[in-house]
Amino acid sequence: MTSQGPPPAGEHPITLGLDTFGDVSDDAEGRALTHGQSIRNLVDQGVLADATGLDHFAIGEHHTDWMPISAADVILGAIASRTTRIRLGSGVTVISSDDPVRVYQRYATLDAVSNGRAELILGRGSSTESFPLFGYDLADYDVLFEEKVNLFAELRKEQPVTWKGSTRPPLDDQPVYPRSETGAIPTWIGVGGNPQSVVRAARYGFPLMLAVIGGQTARFAPLGQLFREALSRFGMPDRPVGVHSPGHVAETDEQAVEEYWPYYEKAVRAMARQRGFRPPAFEHFMHDVGPGGALYVGSPETVARKVVTTLRELDASRFDLKYGMQGLPHEALMTSIELFGNEVAPRVRKLMTQ
Repeated sequence: MTSQGPPPAGEHPITLGLDTFGDVSDDAEGRALTHGQSIRNLVDQGVLADATGLDHFAIGEHHTDWMPISAADVILGAIASRTTRIRLGSGVTVISSDDPVRVYQRYATLDAVSNGRAELILGRGSSTESFPLFGYDLADYDVLFEEKVNLFAELRKEQPVTWKGSTRPPLDDQPVYPRSETGAIPTWIGVGGNPQSVVRAARYGFPLMLAVIGGQTARFAPLGQLFREALSRFGMPDRPVGVHSPGHVAETDEQAVEEYWPYYEKAVRAMARQRGFRPPAFEHFMHDVGPGGALYVGSPETVARKVVTTLRELDASRFDLKYGMQGLPHEALMTSIELFGNEVAPRVRKLMTQ
């Protein structure tokens, strides 16, 4: 079971967690660790998150040299074997380039080995390296997501499935096993700003996870309002809204910036070359670190107050810090996790009651 914080203005309890893409860390000499060592370190990070009392630990799917986390459920199973309380999930699973039946089976198995602690966040995939890897055409980007979310929604009912679409063979009254420990694996839809995805989440009655990774956080408030309006229109009960944003916690604001900026600048510069946008400047980084920005970099007090502001502005009840960045050493990540769980989370829960 997860720990329960005080409820916000709505009916949903405040929950706090961590997301990671499993970025490869550097060693003390600045050399990249092996994929194997990075994955073993990731297991230790999940175990520490549980020890600090956090509610969620999620691993996002990627298929690159510096984010080699292509089988998150296997790593989550290893973490499950060493923990007893924290919820373990994907953040996100790129359902468009996967088979919904196998996704369901893998996470139902994780639910069994974790004693009912599995959850998923399903996404379209802002990083598209999985599409050519598994033989999918990016021209089918929208139909793949729509059909596969539709099928996954049927699988969650844990009844024989009859389904037909254009992206995989049909199912005719087909039972799928194993069944989950809880009767329905908690499933969220991750959205990076697409209103159609927000409405889709509401149509299926899935909670909404907003991926706020840059700019001003408040600009996502209309998506939360749209989600609740769509839930009402579809006759669905209220569902929680969560927020996923990058950040790093250190003892002081200055130390957090000093530790995080060099790795952030390097990673985003590489992404800028790949995707054709302007590389980051330090002043833009600090703007996002500042009030209202989407980077949660600072001391426990600074990060806690910023998380509270975000939860209130977006009328959200869950916040997941996307910790880590390519090259950032494992020791700095462990300190950030410890500070977020032991100092940021208690402050947030206390401030949300005031």
